[in-house]
Amino acid sequence: VRQHREIHVVMGNEACDLDSTISALALAYFLAQTSPAPKAAFVPVLNIPRADFALRTETTFLLRDRGIPAASLIFRDEIDLGGLHHAGLLSLTLVDHHVLPGADAALEEAVVEVLDHRPLERDRGPPCQVTVEPVGSCATLVTERILQGPPGVLDRTTAALLHGTILLDCINLSPAAGKVTPRDVACVSLLEERFPELPARDAVFGALQAAKFDVTGLTTEQMLRKDLKVISSDEVVVGISGIFEDLEIFLRRPGLLQDLEAFCQGRGYAALVAMTVSFNERHEPTRKLAVYGRQEPLRGTLCRALEEATTPSLLLQPLPSPWPCVAAYAQGNAVAARKKVLPILRAAL
Repeated sequence: VRQHREIHVVMGNEACDLDSTISALALAYFLAQTSPAPKAAFVPVLNIPRADFALRTETTFLLRDRGIPAASLIFRDEIDLGGLHHAGLLSLTLVDHHVLPGADAALEEAVVEVLDHRPLERDRGPPCQVTVEPVGSCATLVTERILQGPPGVLDRTTAALLHGTILLDCINLSPAAGKVTPRDVACVSLLEERFPELPARDAVFGALQAAKFDVTGLTTEQMLRKDLKVISSDEVVVGISGIFEDLEIFLRRPGLLQDLEAFCQGRGYAALVAMTVSFNERHEPTRKLAVYGRQEPLRGTLCRALEEATTPSLLLQPLPSPWPCVAAYAQGNAVAARKKVLPILRAAL
């Protein structure tokens, strides 16, 4: 700010999963390499505090595997985006999301570009450049962008990061999981063509999936934080956590109710939705979800919205819950991942 240096931040969503992280790193690197005499410094920002990084086990695994030290990364609590914007020095490219959370609403006018793969929830007028395409992984859109650029920019490390991310996001390109598209498949094939020394798909996916689902030793609070998104209306804030454990096992964790209450109170959430997923050996998903809320009216509103949703229909079947303030469901529509459920909950709020 003192030197009036312009900063162009590339940032993923606040769950900061592997797709958000690698999309931000790879696109910022590409922009830094290809922008003509850039006025701005291109900075990828991981949209979580540094203290939460250890919980992103698949991301720490892949970056460590590719020799990228955590010390070289910049986290959300290490850069003052509000201060930069206030000084008129911030440009912001959003990857893997296109709606900033309420707390970041002031940064909206700094957004110059969006690259996302979830359904468009709001329009942005020019000059903001918007690419929203229904592919399985945002890293696919980043890969396409880099491959369209000057030859030689894509190096082996970036290729390996993008390759692993698309494979994990698209469940090893398995059609049964309902996430992969022909563009994801094409990008993985192109990366493998350019870099034949990339490890085999099954090995990459297996290692990343094992790292992602490794929750040994995590407290309930850490599990809830590991893959967390937040939605809000004027009155209430609701957390939506991806949980990497079977729902029945999760609901019987010792002290769960006190942990849920402390988690929500500490963060100002009026309710919390926990969404679990597991995969069989054919990569077919099983999904379950639970809605926790002390206040029945809000809990009832969220449950009804999920039960009665039609775009898409979640085909929920009630499951027994050990707690009156937690409603539990098996989700018959197993291909409806969290990005399909978020708009349903937003509309309910």
